[in-house]
Amino acid sequence: MAEPKTKYDRQLRIWGEQGQAALEKATICLLNCGPTGSETLKNLVLGGVGSITVIDGSKVELGDLGNNFMVDESCVGQSKAKCVCTFLQELNDAVKAKFIEEYPEALIGSNPSFFSQFTLVVATQLAEDSMIKLDKICREANVLLIFARSYGPTGFVRISVKEHAVIESKPDHFLDDLRLNNPWPELKRFAETIDLNVTDPVAHKHTPYVVILVKIAEEWTKAHGGALPSTRDEKKEFKELLKAGMVAMDEDNYKEAIEASFKVFAPRGINSGLLQIIHDSCSEVESNSSDFWVMVAALKEFIANEGGEEAPLEGSIPDMTSSTELYVNLQKIYQAKAEADFLAIQQRVKSILKRMGRDPDSISKEMIKSFCKNARKLKICRYRPIEDEFNNPAVTELQKYLTDEEYSVAMGFYILLRSVDRFAANYNSFPGQFEGEMDGDISRLKTTVVGLLSDLGCNGATVTEDLINEMCRFGASELHAVAAFIGGIASQEVIKLITKQFVPMVGTFIFNGIDQRSQLLAL
Repeated sequence: MAEPKTKYDRQLRIWGEQGQAALEKATICLLNCGPTGSETLKNLVLGGVGSITVIDGSKVELGDLGNNFMVDESCVGQSKAKCVCTFLQELNDAVKAKFIEEYPEALIGSNPSFFSQFTLVVATQLAEDSMIKLDKICREANVLLIFARSYGPTGFVRISVKEHAVIESKPDHFLDDLRLNNPWPELKRFAETIDLNVTDPVAHKHTPYVVILVKIAEEWTKAHGGALPSTRDEKKEFKELLKAGMVAMDEDNYKEAIEASFKVFAPRGINSGLLQIIHDSCSEVESNSSDFWVMVAALKEFIANEGGEEAPLEGSIPDMTSSTELYVNLQKIYQAKAEADFLAIQQRVKSILKRMGRDPDSISKEMIKSFCKNARKLKICRYRPIEDEFNNPAVTELQKYLTDEEYSVAMGFYILLRSVDRFAANYNSFPGQFEGEMDGDISRLKTTVVGLLSDLGCNGATVTEDLINEMCRFGASELHAVAAFIGGIASQEVIKLITKQFVPMVGTFIFNGIDQRSQLLAL
């Protein structure tokens, strides 16, 4: 068996050893192992989750051979859960795998406590009533839950958890934490030791742009009553000051300073997202508060005191044109400030835990350090209960989506995915499932759609006949291409939730296979 670091080398570069360790501890339960469920679980098994449990009461039929690559002819007539589980185990022998030959709907009704043993449940191809029941069970047990479904040319993915806190959100674009608009005393003193008018041309072109910007910004604020450039003209004038400092055209450090000057213009203090988090009601911690909110409470105290209305410094600096000596010294100043901020927050975390009657060392140093490094990028995701979304939808949003040309097809598929469940409950089959009943099913599905829209408070709204015809034409089939795509999206969200890295989707993800479009509906 390959060593984990070799086996998972590429993904370790994305979510690191801490993220991989979280995956390897995770216990995953899959409900229904048709194409959508099998594709989802395949990705997670290859990723190295700790264990999987497959729940499915059906037998493999000939039709399964055309859309599920995890069964073959020898499986026909056998337990689908057993066959899929055996195949998945072969993909990664480090993953523990077991199966239960039982229909998920029956298990949800007869043994709700069964699900509390898992880290996360992936529920595929469930009807509305089972979704609502399972959502209540998982929320009560604090088990992560993801719904996924493919149906003909469409499909959806929906996360359902009370609250998900993300420390390592890893945004694609985020401003470096250089504090050029609000330098601390040690950085100022370091900048003061460097003369921008030095006569040595080599020294002049190897002064770090951070130092150049701190010094020029200091000069600017002295001449402008402590204010930094804010208007377009002032920003242009500031850049002209930087250009005036150049003594040769090949001075890359000054070019870098001009390009990075926007960092000086950025507003001081914390961003709106972090401000919202530290003023969240959960930041007033209680004895049962999570470690995340304890750290947020410490952060809130830090910002109001030692931080001077700033978050803790991240402590890293980007590559830049500089002499080795100046770069290393600058790096040490940033690292020292970050360490001081970390120690201050660590002390506040311990004090808060002590006041709560908990072990002051119960939150690890590594966790607090990661929290401090990513403090500016914290994210909180909260999800409405499925029952709330289904029975008390945001009518304004529904109507907006239905009439918006950009979203009307995605919203149409959302309505149809719910309508086919109503149809099945009333007629004991899905529309178009049996030959010879297509015309009648189309008519009945239209009536069902109108009734659902009326119940949702959208009287007079419609779904196009083309979409209704398409849903009937596919007769509840799972197309492998659509199932593989939905499974890929679902497994991606599972990894985000388990590793607590990157920001998971908030809303209902709808895939439109007709137009090859994916959209997120906030309902």
